[in-house]
Amino acid sequence: MSKKSRDDQFRRIDVDKYDEDKFDDDEGEEDNDHAQFSSREADVKKMVTSSDLSSALGCALKDPPVNTKDLQLKAKNFALVLDVLGRFKAADIEKAVKDLSSEELDILMKYLYRGFAEPTENSCGVLLNWHQQITAVGGLGSIIRVMAERKTV
Repeated sequence: MSKKSRDDQFRRIDVDKYDEDKFDDDEGEEDNDHAQFSSREADVKKMVTSSDLSSALGCALKDPPVNTKDLQLKAKNFALVLDVLGRFKAADIEKAVKDLSSEELDILMKYLYRGFAEPTENSCGVLLNWHQQITAVGGLGSIIRVMAERKTV
C-alpha cells in the first residue's frame, strides 16, 4: 500500500464555503439592476401614456429581478407591473394574454400570486380576471410551475 492512499489532507478543506446559499455574488450588480429598472420603468411609462398597454406589459415583464436580494427593487418592479395590469380593460385582457409567451405567462402568474399575498383596495378583482385568462391560455401547468419555483418576484 502506498503512503499517499493514507493521506488525509483532503479532509481539512472547508467545503461549506462553496455552498450556493452562502456564496456572495458581485455587489456591483445591484447598481446595474437599479439602472436597468429605471430604464425599463421609463420605457413602460412612455408606452402607457401612448396607450400601448400590451407592449408596456411585455416590457414590464422583461428581465424580472428574481436573482436579487434587494427587496426594494422587487417591490418597485411589482408596483410597476401591478400598475400596468390595472390599466387594462376587462375586454382587452384576453388578447394581451394570448400575445405573451409561456415564460412571460409564468412570470406574470408570479406577480399575480404576489398581488394576492399583498392585496390593495382594488387589485383583487383585477388580479382574478388576469388569473382566469392566464389559466385559460397557459393551463394548470403555469400554476404548477409558479408554485414549484423557488425564485420569487
